[in-house]
Amino acid sequence: MGQTRLELLDPGPVTAIAPYPGADVSAALAPLGLAFPSSGAIAAGGAARLIWAGRELAFLLGVEPPAALATEAAVTDQTDGWAWLHLAGRDARAVLARLTPLDLRDTGLATGTSARSTIGHMQAIVIRPAPEAYELAVFRSMAGTLVHDVTEAMRRVAARAAL
Repeated sequence: MGQTRLELLDPGPVTAIAPYPGADVSAALAPLGLAFPSSGAIAAGGAARLIWAGRELAFLLGVEPPAALATEAAVTDQTDGWAWLHLAGRDARAVLARLTPLDLRDTGLATGTSARSTIGHMQAIVIRPAPEAYELAVFRSMAGTLVHDVTEAMRRVAARAAL
């Protein structure tokens, strides 16, 4: 719609990783070539992505977690718990700006970073994989609301551009 596209995103397996207090998950993540991300960071290697998802929490996307990780962290399958969308196009930032309080400028949510925030009234994870693209994740029960809210914002941004 307009200068944006909204598509369903399949991130593959989604696993929450919360290191135990004082634990070091580096050795367990080494087979994936990933390090536990700092606040807002994303680590990627091959099909795997490890995104910051909150304080002492990261989501492993795209691959199953190494078995050794379970001795150093709480590891929870989240695959069926989240709905993921991909929003892209020249007006993607303008669309998302209508829905979230995040600073979406390059100096706020830079390409290759993630943030926890709200989209509308929903708790969300927002990832910026490319300059004109965002990945949006909300609890699965809110998927219909997310699609509605984003589609409505897309319609309004397109209408404004048509004036």
